Amino acid sequence: MRKSTWIRQHLAALRALLVLTVITGIVYPLAVFVIAQVPGLHDRANGSLIESGGEVVGSSLIGQSFADADGKALAQYFQSRPSAAGDGYDPLSSGASNLGPESIVDTLNADPSNAKPSLLSTVCARSKEIGDREGVDGSRPFCTEDGVGAVVSVIGPRDTNGAVSHPVRVVSVNQACPAQPFVATYLGVRVECAKPGEDYSVGRIVPIRGDAPADSAVPADAVTASGSGLDPNISPAYAAIQVARIAKSRDISEDQVRQVLDAHTAGRTLGFLGEPRVNVVELNIDLDNRDPPRG
Repeated sequence: MRKSTWIRQHLAALRALLVLTVITGIVYPLAVFVIAQVPGLHDRANGSLIESGGEVVGSSLIGQSFADADGKALAQYFQSRPSAAGDGYDPLSSGASNLGPESIVDTLNADPSNAKPSLLSTVCARSKEIGDREGVDGSRPFCTEDGVGAVVSVIGPRDTNGAVSHPVRVVSVNQACPAQPFVATYLGVRVECAKPGEDYSVGRIVPIRGDAPADSAVPADAVTASGSGLDPNISPAYAAIQVARIAKSRDISEDQVRQVLDAHTAGRTLGFLGEPRVNVVELNIDLDNRDPPRG
């Protein structure tokens, strides 16, 4: 009797396994595949791939780097936003740098190639580079003219609020010696450059705003990576400051470049979701199709 019950229970479990395997392992995936082939869904379901000259050259969902082997921006192309995904836009290593707004002090090293910049210095360096490349003012608040975070360590006795009213030493913590500090004095004390390997956390870390405009000519998306590191879009503001460089490189008018840019500028989704955006991958491919780069 017990054996018969045991057999029936196991046969019922086996039938349930077979039925669920057919439904979830065959019927459901097949139904999803068939629905995905419906016109209007087909391209998205297959990766939103972009073809040019009969070859797949990318996806409209994943950004690309438009730089040479040394990482230098190619003058004839619109530049994407930075990426922290692997070596850049690696879909197998999507992710961000995980650095937050409190990351303002660099880890200096006698060998500059082994230094670890803070998020602030990374943003400052990118803004300066883009400003120089695009011919606009790349200065930002809390950034030095040479493109690092404008941060000092104020060393001395502290009051009950933690402030140092009479400092005995002030160090520009992100400017390695023999760099010239971005300010000569602070609270009447000469500012020193930082010595790699020396710890200045004993002092009060103070970011210095400087006289840069609150709204930089270089937009925020030009100097910060997306959460996934794969975002193919940039803001229309970042695209706009690149027009002159691209027109000059391709030997065409700025109006011609703007016409292509306007064709690839999308507004807010449904009129209120997200921000206006420009798909850099599609834009650069269209530019090459309309006007191949010279040389």
